[in-house]
Amino acid sequence: MTDHADGIPRHIVVMGVSGTGKTTVGSALATTLGSTFIEGDTFHPEANIDKMSAGHPLNDDDRRPWLAAVSGEIERVAGEGGTSVTACSALTRLYRDWLRGGYPDLFFVHLQADYDTLLDRMSRRKHFMPPSLLQSQFDTLEDLQADEHGAGVPDVDGVEKVVAAAMKAVGASR
Repeated sequence: MTDHADGIPRHIVVMGVSGTGKTTVGSALATTLGSTFIEGDTFHPEANIDKMSAGHPLNDDDRRPWLAAVSGEIERVAGEGGTSVTACSALTRLYRDWLRGGYPDLFFVHLQADYDTLLDRMSRRKHFMPPSLLQSQFDTLEDLQADEHGAGVPDVDGVEKVVAAAMKAVGASR
């Protein structure tokens, strides 16, 4: 079963580079949909957090076990018959494929904003991902491909409008 009775995907990943508001939008989306919210960052091993905190970007070897853990949590929620919204960067097709290992029919909401907007946001928050790594995220980012279930959502109009656009993207009109 891939969708709620109302056609909304059962498992959604709110993706994008650092600073796009994945946690804020994902949490609000989960609350609105009555879904479990999964914060992907909580599944990072300490070594990943230390590496990013030191200003070094992660590589595929760093990301694979982290994404496997996130995928496993999506699979756990799906196995219990629940629905979920996950905040996770999911920057490349390969990473999204790794996430789909836990639930093949994931729907991706790609939050999109320009570099300068995100750099400003990142400069004003406390997070293990320093602003110096933003460019590496943009360099790694691959847009959703035509055969991937998902939609892009501009993240420039404030949280309420972004959440409303995300709700529309997943087919909800609440």
